[in-house]
Amino acid sequence: MSQEASSQSQRISMLKVLNPFHIWALGVGIVLVGEFMGWNFSVAKGGAYGALIACWVIGLLYSCVAMIDSEVTSTVAAAGGQYTQAKHIIGPLMAFNVGLYLVMAYTMLEAADALIVGDLMAAVASATGFHDLSPQPFVVLTISFLAWLNYRGVFMTLTVNFVITLFAFLAILALFIGADPLNPGHILKHSDLLTELPYGWIGVVAALQFGMWYYLGIEGTCQAAEEVRSAGRAIPLGTIGGILTLLVAATLTWYISTGLMPWQYLGQATTPLYDAASIIGNPVLQVVLFIGTMFAAIASANGCINDAARAWFSMGRDRYMPTWFGAIHPRYRTPFRSIIFLIPIAVSFAFTGLLDQVITFSILSGLLGYTFMSINMVKFRKMWPLDVIKRGYIHPFHPIPAYTLLGLCSLVYFATFLGYGASLLSIMAFYIVASIWFVKRRYQFVKRGDQFTMPWPRPKGY
Repeated sequence: MSQEASSQSQRISMLKVLNPFHIWALGVGIVLVGEFMGWNFSVAKGGAYGALIACWVIGLLYSCVAMIDSEVTSTVAAAGGQYTQAKHIIGPLMAFNVGLYLVMAYTMLEAADALIVGDLMAAVASATGFHDLSPQPFVVLTISFLAWLNYRGVFMTLTVNFVITLFAFLAILALFIGADPLNPGHILKHSDLLTELPYGWIGVVAALQFGMWYYLGIEGTCQAAEEVRSAGRAIPLGTIGGILTLLVAATLTWYISTGLMPWQYLGQATTPLYDAASIIGNPVLQVVLFIGTMFAAIASANGCINDAARAWFSMGRDRYMPTWFGAIHPRYRTPFRSIIFLIPIAVSFAFTGLLDQVITFSILSGLLGYTFMSINMVKFRKMWPLDVIKRGYIHPFHPIPAYTLLGLCSLVYFATFLGYGASLLSIMAFYIVASIWFVKRRYQFVKRGDQFTMPWPRPKGY
């Protein structure tokens, strides 16, 4: 059965149907929910100004991620994204870990998104007289419907993501316009609400962890590299356009929220942008922001299903996992077995209801991937200099972005340790145990030479 799946994946390839707008929708769609909720916990740690510093420092971190990913993925254009990069540049153990980071990061984020949708629906039901409605059926319905959409084809999946992500982004712009920013003091009260750093610079450092919510997942654009019409054009345009969009959205979100709510309230608010619309008192804005919040969560879960399935599929195709997962649907050209397999895992984590722990797992998994990304980038340029292989995009100022990324990742590890030290250590232990399992049980099945699919000069060991 596994040999059959492996041969099928070789005969049938995924469709190359995506353009830069789909890549933008995938990257921004996964992330934008972080503008609607979650980022504001950085305010509780560092105050309003500390949250702004965290927003821009982490924005720099993800700008480095976007530039590095754009160069390597436009060159190594295959499903799996950073996993595929690692297997070419470093080797099987690194590739296994990066692949597992990707799957866990996106599956955890998908679970959190579905839980948000369920909680929003339960809140609406409570407001209309239907109290004590469980959010769990909505969690299952959200994940099941989006998995079905992913099963049926990537073009429709990301076209839907583009529409609902664009609406969510326009909702933020509408709120900004509704706050009358040209008349300071009329609606926005920054002069009254902004204070000094309440906990000093250590609070700013602690805020960095939650600053990740503004941008977490933009690297997911890489998972679609095998399905774009032109990787050298679509990946850089979609990814860099995505990070620029998020930088604008993050800054506007901070500006609106801190001008309407004191930092003590903002730091613990569940839906800060919806609360901002409620304070302005415009019923139309309230409806738009509620729909925008819902659409942002759905778009994020949709993109996470897409990315987690492709990372898992790639690992199955390369024998890191059973090759049964490396199958492509003969009609829809999607990694259908990987999509179905990950559904109960996401639902199980969503049913725990531990939103903060699930998100922390996702953030730390992503952070581990970024750490190795910086190492991979330096080695990539050394193994294949600019004049040796053709690149679709060359990011500037190398190796400054790679070393900047590594330094900022180290700082965020420290920030996470301050608030979630036990979670950080337990997640590290999980990946160490998983690595030992891979070396003992799966490494023997990996055919390293067969993994090298790029027409480049082969390094030693392949």
